[in-house]
Amino acid sequence: MKVLIIGGVAAGTKVAAKLKRENYDYDVTIITKSKDISYAGCGLPYYVGKVISEHTQLIVNTPKSFSKLTGVTVMTEVEVTKVNPTEKTVDALNLKTLEQLKLHYDKLVIASGAEPIRPAIEGINLKNVFFLRTPDDAVTIRDAVEAGEIKRAVVVGGGYIGLEIAENLAIQGVRITVIDMAENILPGFDKEFSLYVENHLADQGIMTFTNTKLEAILGEQKVEKVKTNRRAFKADAVILCVGIRANTDFLEDSGIEMMPNGTIKVNEYLQTSIEDIYAVGDCTTVTNRLTNEPVWSPMGSTANIAGRVLAKNIMGCGNRKCYQGVLGTTIVKLPGLNAAKTGLTEESAEKAGYKPVSIVTVVDDKAHYYPGASSFIVKMTADQESKRLLGLQALGKGAVDKMVDIAATAITLEATLYDIENMDLAYAPPFSTAIHPFTHTVNILLNKITSAFETVSPAAYLNGKAKGYKVIDASINPSIDGALYIDLAKVDGEIPELPKDEKLLLVCTKGKRAYMLQKRLKHFGYTNTLVLEGGTTFNELEL
Repeated sequence: MKVLIIGGVAAGTKVAAKLKRENYDYDVTIITKSKDISYAGCGLPYYVGKVISEHTQLIVNTPKSFSKLTGVTVMTEVEVTKVNPTEKTVDALNLKTLEQLKLHYDKLVIASGAEPIRPAIEGINLKNVFFLRTPDDAVTIRDAVEAGEIKRAVVVGGGYIGLEIAENLAIQGVRITVIDMAENILPGFDKEFSLYVENHLADQGIMTFTNTKLEAILGEQKVEKVKTNRRAFKADAVILCVGIRANTDFLEDSGIEMMPNGTIKVNEYLQTSIEDIYAVGDCTTVTNRLTNEPVWSPMGSTANIAGRVLAKNIMGCGNRKCYQGVLGTTIVKLPGLNAAKTGLTEESAEKAGYKPVSIVTVVDDKAHYYPGASSFIVKMTADQESKRLLGLQALGKGAVDKMVDIAATAITLEATLYDIENMDLAYAPPFSTAIHPFTHTVNILLNKITSAFETVSPAAYLNGKAKGYKVIDASINPSIDGALYIDLAKVDGEIPELPKDEKLLLVCTKGKRAYMLQKRLKHFGYTNTLVLEGGTTFNELEL
């Protein structure tokens, strides 16, 4: 069987390697217009920040080494210009010799990836306007920093790549401003979590400006200033991380069904609308496992997982598998803070037809007495009726990935909160707490669902839900200026200065002592108390 694969990097090379490993007699060829076949795109910001010292470490395989390792034929610097499904051929151009080629296939895999969006604005061609998609891009940016050309940079785009390059440039002493057209940075997180991260970045010296549109890049020969709809920013460099678009223009006359965003439509077997033509990776749209709606997931993880499934489907003979889609699981490292999420946000769950209920908790990430112990800020969302876990967002200095990975597993298995409330998760003081922080969050959410815990969420607090409530400081020691302090340990009956029907907002550092005070006050007849989820760790109080 002759299998032709358009594109390398993650998806294309995964399909090719799996096919040859299982069927060495297959004739498998990769065609790519790049000179590289496989590189670590997700590692590019860390080369700029010198976390990765040598750019050669970003090259997973050279064309020669990949070919020797797998037996796959590799054709680099060859651009496919047309797919001819009736003839089962592709037209291509050798970019080195300008020779026109026509290549035959039995099965065709399109893994042509995506490229950075290049906005049509003034100054886009000035010196020190950068993109970040290939190892060459990362090398160019780092070289400019090391040469002393970049002291002040504007990163356009507050998504994951934009924030990662912002952090790594800041590590090198560059003053960073991040601008984004959206209302908040960190797409896919609930608004209150994005706001928390924006404030944290400001504390770290990285200013973010949202609802801010790039209008022009100004300068004589090189970048000197960035013009936006809000104000101008002085800069020596601009890094454009405004998004990517699928590399699918060459399919225009192929008859392959496309999605409105220019990606390729595939079914659960990663087949296109034309027989014997498959597609995978950043050039395709997949589905969300929870909603079954189309979703674009241009992630290295998606490309590798789907690529392996696709290879099995090409092989057939009982190997055929469905690719069940994605949960939108992502993680990003920021200065002094990690952020991760999986599944649905509260808003997206409601749009999908669920009746979501959420809790925001601040839980210890390991035994509080162990050196280096910190906290996770967690938002867990479930369906009110079925109690099925729908999503989780986590912030913290430590291993937020373990929280999100447990959640992704539970969501994939369609687990309810009752299924996961007593899991036997790993515990030792250096790693976790005796009741795991994930389990602790599940317990708190179940308490909220059963009304054993009555709260106001950070989002509701921002929207004024606690207006008219008297703030009670329930911390270990008084910490909220202007609030009445109540020491939980001394509450053994009615509190003379507080009427039992008065509206009381109980607040402490994390929420735990406020919850304990609420239980105590309820016992003594207080009927109108709410606990502020996340306490002063997550919220800014207005007294």
